[in-house]
Amino acid sequence: MPQQPQPSPMPKKKKIRVPRVVNGIEQMVEIEVDDVAGPGWGPNDKHTLLNHRLTRVDGPLKVTGNAIYTYDVRLPKMLYGRILRCPHGHARVKKVDSAAALAMPGVKAVIQAPLTEFRFAGSPVAAVAATTPELAHDAVRALVIDYEVLPHVVMAADALKPDAPEVLPKNPGKPDEKNLRLANKSGDADKVEAALKNCDAVVEAEYLTPRIHHACLETHGLVVDYSGGGSATIYATTQGTFTIPKDAADALGLPESSVTATVQHMGGGFGSKFGIGIEGGLACLLSKETKTPVKLMLTRYDEFVMAGNRSGSWQKFRAGANKDGTLVAVKARQYRLGGVGRGSQAGQPYAVYSAGEVYREVYSLHTNEDSSIAMRAPGHPQASFAMESLLDELAYKIGMDPVAFRKKNMRDKVYHRQLDRGAREIGWEKRSGNPGGGAGPRQRGMGCAAGTWGGGGNDRCKVDVMVSRDGSVVVAVGTQDLGTGTRTFTRAIVAEELGLQIKDVVEQIGNSKLGSANDSGGSTTAASLSPSVKDAAIKTRLALAERLSPLLGNAKPEEISFTGGNIIGGGKSLSWKQACTALPAAGVTGHGVWRSDLQATGVHGVSFAEVEVDIETGKVQPIKLIQVQDGGLPLNRLTMESQINGGMIQALGMAFWEGRVMDAQLGLQLNPGFGDYKLPGSLEMPELVPIIDDDDKREVVIGIAEAAIIPALGALANAVFNACGVRVRELPITPDKILMGLMAERRSA
Repeated sequence: MPQQPQPSPMPKKKKIRVPRVVNGIEQMVEIEVDDVAGPGWGPNDKHTLLNHRLTRVDGPLKVTGNAIYTYDVRLPKMLYGRILRCPHGHARVKKVDSAAALAMPGVKAVIQAPLTEFRFAGSPVAAVAATTPELAHDAVRALVIDYEVLPHVVMAADALKPDAPEVLPKNPGKPDEKNLRLANKSGDADKVEAALKNCDAVVEAEYLTPRIHHACLETHGLVVDYSGGGSATIYATTQGTFTIPKDAADALGLPESSVTATVQHMGGGFGSKFGIGIEGGLACLLSKETKTPVKLMLTRYDEFVMAGNRSGSWQKFRAGANKDGTLVAVKARQYRLGGVGRGSQAGQPYAVYSAGEVYREVYSLHTNEDSSIAMRAPGHPQASFAMESLLDELAYKIGMDPVAFRKKNMRDKVYHRQLDRGAREIGWEKRSGNPGGGAGPRQRGMGCAAGTWGGGGNDRCKVDVMVSRDGSVVVAVGTQDLGTGTRTFTRAIVAEELGLQIKDVVEQIGNSKLGSANDSGGSTTAASLSPSVKDAAIKTRLALAERLSPLLGNAKPEEISFTGGNIIGGGKSLSWKQACTALPAAGVTGHGVWRSDLQATGVHGVSFAEVEVDIETGKVQPIKLIQVQDGGLPLNRLTMESQINGGMIQALGMAFWEGRVMDAQLGLQLNPGFGDYKLPGSLEMPELVPIIDDDDKREVVIGIAEAAIIPALGALANAVFNACGVRVRELPITPDKILMGLMAERRSA
């Protein structure tokens, strides 16, 4: 009797912690994975495509205007949706009269939002659908709403007053103060106070950052292709292809399997676009009622007042250091300013640094404003700005170089080499040790700061690589490309593994009927997707090699090489096209899953800034901004440098120009548009120097995009102080704050 083949032993398992992104917020969860290691990436400097400067494959589509965004979708008989927003900081709806709107020709539906009490100006009250955007806009204006206007509060300091209106109902049985919710606290306050008494220098200060906006060029919204049948297609501007089908299906009354989400190109999210959102839910309801496709994209005004924002922050410190540079004690009371939401803020001392004794309390401080949501590196820029400013103040107070002071208190010595590199690049030795002591009205200064982020992946991505008999190669996965280069690196990984060029591979992405993928948040996409693509490419290569072995002298599959468009083994060589003709009609497919050994978490970065301050006008002109950033294996050096540049530019905006302005009496935002909400433009750009830290030899992929925004904020603020001697503790750093600071210094002199 022939011996039966023995089943392959089951691989050993191990438990690891990985990031999962929920509504843009990274959460760590424990999962079980196979404890096996296959072929790795190899040395970072030995790649033929990866770790090179690759032009993005979707570039030509975008610069020629041929890329199709959700905003571009036009369907036959499609209706247009618009939203009516509450004009009051806090109100209840007593009655909605839609008769006049429904009587207008071309208006097909009016629906009311599910809530009847609205806790911020801009809350969606109702939505309409009409045959043109203009008619929909007019129909919204024709709605008559009877409101009961209630007290509101939009300023954080006012929300703490005893007579402040209550923003949210108190949680029963919880001892929270009015408008305050304790998020966490840690440490021993008495030990901190005792340690502060023995410090050589103590700084007591408050630091504030405003609520800022994502400023997505493509506003939030959906096109719902539903005509009353048993299926629907949702065209979404989203950071998560797979966050769409279930919510849309629930709103339409369909099974989740009957809804397809597609996102081919999208115009920015920065943490704000997960799920269908309120606007998407209203679009689905309008489509369900009319049994007609509906396009509902927010107006720019809507985008500012109801689509979320970065949490503001208010941080109060007492901290002390000794003359040898030791950070002895830190006491922090942190307020997360998230409007009606919880807000976000990393705990102090910021994760780059350690201190002897630490006590902190972190609160959500509520106001009648739109809820904050995730925005690039949620909670980190706020905490980093405050900590880096505090460290700078302590360094000056004890007379120690700020770079040396940071090195003394860093948790990880990787930062030391990065600080040294950044200092060389900026010319730190030329920095003045006397803030504000320069000659003439325009004075220059330098500052530095450091940041950290996770960037690890998770096991959500399932990838197929398919090679056909005609030599075509397709890599397919449902992931979305936010404009960050996902299309390019998926092609590059497969092409490099098969010895081809990027042009020889075609990607299929952005559709929920393809293999599953993670949401793009927390800089987790590269570390989640690339290992799965690599795994699929390796399996495809080995399957091809096994098929071709008889044609290559029966060479072992693992000894057959794929290089330069040829397949070589057993002393023989086949061109790619020749080899593929030997494949079966169905071709060869490799199914890839996530491998934890091909990714890692934890990146380091430092920033150095040089600015020029005109002490007669208070104007700040950034001169040079440097970021030294590691990230394991760069999949695409050009994209990585662009991501670092993008982070630095966003930090410039937060440091000097951006901020929501509210009217305390009306509860309304005063700058809800690009005309009044100032973003940095080309004339404000300094010399940007992105430096990839190639001394990081880790042969793994780690996400870095969000890390790039964190340290530049503190570096810029510290550079302003070094230039003019004014410490601005509330962002943005505007001319009036500098002039007032200079005036205060003259009065006290």
